[in-house]
Amino acid sequence: MPEIVPPDDGSRARIDVHHHFCAPEWLEWAGAQGLVNPKALPPWARWDSGSALSLMDRAGVATAVLKPMLPARYETSAQLREATTITLRAATDAVSAHPGRFAFHAPLFLDDLDVSRWALRHGLDDLGAVGVNVTANYGGVYLGDAAYDPIFAELDERAAVVDTHPHNLPGGPPGAVHVPGIPNFLCDFLLDTTRAAANMIHKRTLDRFPNLSVILPHAGGFLPHIATRVQAFAGAFTPPVEASMVRDYLHRFYYDTAGPMSPAGTLLATVAPDRILFGTDWPACPADMVTDIAIPALTADPSLTPSHHQAINRTNALRLMPRLAEPSFVAV
Repeated sequence: MPEIVPPDDGSRARIDVHHHFCAPEWLEWAGAQGLVNPKALPPWARWDSGSALSLMDRAGVATAVLKPMLPARYETSAQLREATTITLRAATDAVSAHPGRFAFHAPLFLDDLDVSRWALRHGLDDLGAVGVNVTANYGGVYLGDAAYDPIFAELDERAAVVDTHPHNLPGGPPGAVHVPGIPNFLCDFLLDTTRAAANMIHKRTLDRFPNLSVILPHAGGFLPHIATRVQAFAGAFTPPVEASMVRDYLHRFYYDTAGPMSPAGTLLATVAPDRILFGTDWPACPADMVTDIAIPALTADPSLTPSHHQAINRTNALRLMPRLAEPSFVAV
């Protein structure tokens, strides 16, 4: 009998769009500047290429898109620019040292428009970044706010991918835990993403900047789970929005699977499978959790067909970020 070949589900050549990158060079510099105590930072701040590649090989990840992290409070714009320069140099070095295995986003700090303009131009135009990374809010000002329009206009001109990530909820000192005993990343981060998405709907961000592609992490936070609620109460926005516009935006965002993600049925009831991207959340999500919990759950999800898996694992990311298909990025 002929051998039965299972359909290609992309599981041996995944593209991970949610791979945190805290550059060792940045960590050394920030420690010397007195901005951080390297020994006090959590484990996810200690990135190294060997550990990254080991996890990627175990998880069937061909290429990881680095999400730069620069976790410090900067005293001046010049200091922030230096930190960003060091991080971008480290990211490009990782790409050069391991052809096909890494790509990267350029980090933007939208509360500093001048440095953000420089970073997006340098990262996208000069260094070959496949997108930019922003947080859901800066000092309580959420994505979609008019304060960020100058940056979004430049990104729109480049048809840029805007990769988002939650941060601590506004209120209280930096890093404050809002509910004692419950870490911020467990619940608050999901709410932060949901608030940012709702504000972008309210402010009609994707209508005003139609060439942008916005990725919501962790399967969109709570958004898919309250999609019907948001549509039903669309008139409660000030000013009101139409329920049809809410539905349109839900279909225009992209969503990654980092988490681990909840069962996909709710997400697929909200968006088409061509809007879902594979993500690990490593090293914020420990390697064993990625390989032993998140990926097996995704693989066994009854809502996903082999064609869904192939799209989520690889082809959706290639379509969204076609630079990943160029020879310099194709893993061998």
